[in-house]
Amino acid sequence: MTPQIPETGTAGAAHSTTEAADTPAHITVEGFDSVVPEVIDLDAPRDGVPLVIETQSGLERCAAALAAGHGPAGVDAERASGFRYGQRAFLVQIRREGSGTWLIDPEPFGDLSIINDALRGVEWILHAASQDLPCLSELGMWPDRLFDTELAARLAGLPRVGLAAVIEQLLGFGLAKEHSAADWSTRPLPEPWLRYAALDVEVLTELREELIELLVADGKLEYAEQEFAAILEAGQAPPRVDPWRKTSGLHQIRDRRQLAAVRELWLERDSLAQKRDVAPGRLIPDSALVAAAKAMPTTVPQLLGTKGFHGRAAQREAPRWLRCISTARALEDLPPLHLPTNAPPPPRVWADRDPEAAARLATARPKLQARAEELNLPVENLLTPDYLRRVAWRPPAELSEEGVAEELANLGARQWQIEITAPLITEAFLHPEPLPAKEPKAAAAVPSGTAG
Repeated sequence: MTPQIPETGTAGAAHSTTEAADTPAHITVEGFDSVVPEVIDLDAPRDGVPLVIETQSGLERCAAALAAGHGPAGVDAERASGFRYGQRAFLVQIRREGSGTWLIDPEPFGDLSIINDALRGVEWILHAASQDLPCLSELGMWPDRLFDTELAARLAGLPRVGLAAVIEQLLGFGLAKEHSAADWSTRPLPEPWLRYAALDVEVLTELREELIELLVADGKLEYAEQEFAAILEAGQAPPRVDPWRKTSGLHQIRDRRQLAAVRELWLERDSLAQKRDVAPGRLIPDSALVAAAKAMPTTVPQLLGTKGFHGRAAQREAPRWLRCISTARALEDLPPLHLPTNAPPPPRVWADRDPEAAARLATARPKLQARAEELNLPVENLLTPDYLRRVAWRPPAELSEEGVAEELANLGARQWQIEITAPLITEAFLHPEPLPAKEPKAAAAVPSGTAG
């Protein structure tokens, strides 16, 4: 597949004119053998760097242009993760043939439903859609149809699936990623950042076409379509119960009162971070919350002497944090160390708790791995590992292909996954391999000189 070199746009800005090698790219899905041409740097949008839309009249003009375009729309969003509170978008990029590339600042609007309406029925192309759909949804944007280039690349068996890597492998363009972790809440946004943002959607349409060609050649286009439909059908994940339990290092807490201290500190930090619109970790890191909960200090000097409790927010707000610990110390209703769950235990303990389940899992895993290798796709895309663990731990009452298929469907597996894996899982469960014999524990050494 020869790299497609777009023509220079009307604004006079072109891609780098670095001469490509005469040898065209040769790509096969099986093992992804390739003869890659010299990479052409993708360093300027074909139509120049667009102005950022930040007025209502500009937004209406953008919506009209997108509605008048044709074909799918490449969509991307930039966040300020680690800088601002939450995961909202600070820039939305859209490119559609016939309408060009548009950069939208969502902050003046808060709602981009007008853009969503302009793209009704249009397929959106996103890379790793699960990362951007939540922040787009907050703006009133949600696609009717989806093509996820990252997921398509996985199913096609590409060895690297980051956007820059996939573009390089399939189109022969080099895409810089130096601003991916920048603070996109910065205003005004620097011109190099805007160029980078525009380039992120510059060739998504061409990339989609190349990926479709690979998927069709390998008989996997239906797999991809089912995956994309499942993402849209799942919609937004519900709010997490007790989000404070995601605190890094929480496994170090072994006492319910200390756990209550983590909770009080986390909730107070989250409230303050939201008020100041700053990432919570920039106030106080998770490690400091855990350290303070373990130490349970009673004075400000003791608190500030705790590991990680330093910096402006720690010192200036020290009485606030100390009150949280005092509240936890006085609580009568303490949180449980662990929430009830229907998830199976970690597989490492299965051999002791349920040897038959352990044998089912140990037999099924290599069968799925081998089939995934035959299909040239990651085993986790063939079937979500959690689904296999759940069905192995608690198999259907009727251990048949139909019973396994029904259980997988209830868990959320797609039809293509069920058709491939249900027979393999059923065979493994009906004829599990015996677990390897446990090595006997070594006898404790008898100290020399001990009387017999």
